[in-house]
Amino acid sequence: MLVEIPVNGTTTKGYLAIPETGTGPGVIVMQEWWGLVDHITEVCDRLAEAGFTALAPDMYHGSATTDPDEAGRLMMALDVPQVAVDLAGTITYLLNHDACGSARVGLMGFCLGGQLALYGACENPAATGACVDFYGVHPSIKPDVAKLECPVLGFFAEKDGFVTPEVAANLAQRLTDAGKAHEFKTYAGVDHAFFNDTRHDVYDEAAADDAWSRTLEFLRAHVA
Repeated sequence: MLVEIPVNGTTTKGYLAIPETGTGPGVIVMQEWWGLVDHITEVCDRLAEAGFTALAPDMYHGSATTDPDEAGRLMMALDVPQVAVDLAGTITYLLNHDACGSARVGLMGFCLGGQLALYGACENPAATGACVDFYGVHPSIKPDVAKLECPVLGFFAEKDGFVTPEVAANLAQRLTDAGKAHEFKTYAGVDHAFFNDTRHDVYDEAAADDAWSRTLEFLRAHVA
């Protein structure tokens, strides 16, 4: 269902999925560069089926697209200070919601959202119990991993032209150097957005299923 999230005196929209039990550990799902589209709301629904209360904020405040050029423009137009405010407001909203049964949230995201999830975990360390980064990318958003207090699970693709294996290795080294717990997996022979089953040109069922199983196990272990 669509909800209004209070953010610094205003509101932004989000999609909230609640498990049948009525409550569950809270997980925030960050969108790809397309916006708050059906694929992201379906991820929330899948999390709810697995027992989590999942919330996806609309970081574009009403805009969404299927055009890669427009998606790129929307991504680059993000205002980083506003992103920080939106993320903090979203975390507060979910933690205060009656359907959230955890003291901290999990943050997960895809493409742009993967980078936003890591950024949000660094900026809100006390409120974040786990971070899942699916091939996160944004050139202007620089997570300060020194602030991180939760473990990070990262998924990457061997054929990714945006987040190359070298980029993933560099991030892993940054986390190692900062003494932060992390586990990264790079899937051989797959491309960026391999998890997105609406993208038939890149979707890889085997990699997506494996990453999903690992994600659920990770969130269950660290979000409470």
